Amino acid sequence: MPRALRVIDTSAWIEWLMHSPLGKKLDRHIPDKADCLVPTIVQLELAKWLTREVGEDEADQMIAYTQKCKVVALDTAIALLAAEMHRQYKLATADAIVYATARSHGADIVTCDTHFKGLPEVVLFAKTRST
Repeated sequence: MPRALRVIDTSAWIEWLMHSPLGKKLDRHIPDKADCLVPTIVQLELAKWLTREVGEDEADQMIAYTQKCKVVALDTAIALLAAEMHRQYKLATADAIVYATARSHGADIVTCDTHFKGLPEVVLFAKTRST
């Protein structure tokens, strides 16, 4: 039986890296590197956030971690699927790329962003006032 692939959205990575209460709930949902797909747009978003919030060294370490996962570059097929996801679900461009990457690889997506709520194959850990 093939192992399930999973995309971790930037919002979930950030909560996990901050060790927030919500991030601690995500621990068991972060797959082994071999089962983790990382869209290159997630690498970009993580690098931007980490460099701004904690510094370049930490950003470099996280990008090095993601490179041990299965990195998925944006290609024409994913771009066209993302355009469809944008039209169908009204997702912002980056979110549409992340979702299209997951769908094109038969993976689910773990996120803390509520704009993914109700979409197929989404594992949502929505932020609340207490998280």
